[in-house]
Amino acid sequence: MSTKRTIEHGKRDGFASLSPMTGGGLNPDSFPMRLFRKGNAKPWDPASIDFSQDAKDFAAMTDDERWQTCALAAQFLAGEESVTQDLQPFVAAMASEGRLADEMYLTQFVYEEAKHTQAFRLWFDAVGMTGDLHEYIDDNEHYMQIFTQALPESLYALQNDPSPRSQIRASVTYNHIVEGTLALTGYFAWHKICAERGILPGMQQVIKHIGDDERRHMAWGTFTCRRHVAADDANWDLVDERMQELMVPAMGVVTGTVDRFGEGETPFGIDINELAEYAMDKLGRRLGAIESARGADLHVIDVDAEPENLEEQFHAEDERELVAAAAG
Repeated sequence: MSTKRTIEHGKRDGFASLSPMTGGGLNPDSFPMRLFRKGNAKPWDPASIDFSQDAKDFAAMTDDERWQTCALAAQFLAGEESVTQDLQPFVAAMASEGRLADEMYLTQFVYEEAKHTQAFRLWFDAVGMTGDLHEYIDDNEHYMQIFTQALPESLYALQNDPSPRSQIRASVTYNHIVEGTLALTGYFAWHKICAERGILPGMQQVIKHIGDDERRHMAWGTFTCRRHVAADDANWDLVDERMQELMVPAMGVVTGTVDRFGEGETPFGIDINELAEYAMDKLGRRLGAIESARGADLHVIDVDAEPENLEEQFHAEDERELVAAAAG
């Protein structure tokens, strides 16, 4: 009979990779290990992307178009920096549960967020925006509320309390509000700006790579909430509660960069209602995937590909819409 071991930081008396799978070992078929393998197969280097045409396209924009483009890019840059810093307590929380596969995947997760930060900084430098960029986010109170308060508070709470409740609050804030609502809607806006007009090819590459990475990130967040809901049905109420707390500021971020323009005057023809509807549709369907875990078998949840399949479905739908828009 094997001895029960712990891999929790500061309390380690064994190693999950040396333990049998039935005793808390490393299961190669678990959902986080599948995400880890998938990420390993998709390396990319932000420094290899050519932004020379982006600089020309940026210079040719009107003042309002440049402002809109910088505001969107600044939100991404600051957001990617924030999550690079704030995710680390979640890594330790996984160790406290003995979940090495999740811990391994989250180290990849942090690495990818750091690359995203580098990519947006390189883009700003390439288009000549090397000064202070805080003006593009300072006036958006909802953005500041989420990234300077809600995100760090929920994630750093895990340092002292890695309980399912704290994990759910952190995952909903990070994976479902910051990534699943704000970033995903931001990709949609980038496609409206870039792909439909054939401009900013470097940024298009950045968004493609980041989208590939963050589909895995969002899938992990859905998976994490699903396993807690399956373990305790009362945890579904915690998911819904945190969503309700952050819905108003999240929608405020989505609409914040276009509120300064009059009706019909938004650069690139971005439709504020279309953005809001897009965000709510994706969020609602992801919540449905979490709710479907109520009463499910935890062993099934740990290998169930539904969260990953849902993100790939969203991606395929977006690709079809972009092709149709370009053809039109």
